[in-house]
Amino acid sequence: MRLTLVPQITEAEAKITYDIQVSEILFVRRKLRSIICNLLNNAIKYRSDDRKPDIKIASITENGFMMISVEDNGIGIPSALKYKIFEKYNRVAGQEEGNGVGLYLVKEIIETSGGRSEVESEEGKGSVFKVYLKMRDQQV
Repeated sequence: MRLTLVPQITEAEAKITYDIQVSEILFVRRKLRSIICNLLNNAIKYRSDDRKPDIKIASITENGFMMISVEDNGIGIPSALKYKIFEKYNRVAGQEEGNGVGLYLVKEIIETSGGRSEVESEEGKGSVFKVYLKMRDQQV
């Protein structure tokens, strides 16, 4: 996964740290990779012009779910637009490349497997995306 984003990570001079408390889950590898790559790519893509990306990836167990979070110090999302970011073909920031399907696909993968996603964000300070994946009885 990391290799596919090496050019973006290098160009942005992104610092990525990890706090992995849970490292195993029964889940389709390709889909898990897609989730994490999309969230990490967005953390780099929507970085602030006045600071280098500082991204934290963490995982814990919470109420029968593996919770994976990707936290960044990027441009953040205006609170009035947070509900739109998971919609298909919707893009909040117009200056970046993309077609508005990344977060939509993340949401679809998660919800199809019985999980959920959340976002906390403050404009100008960054975002935290949380993905909850069922630990047991998963239909993948």
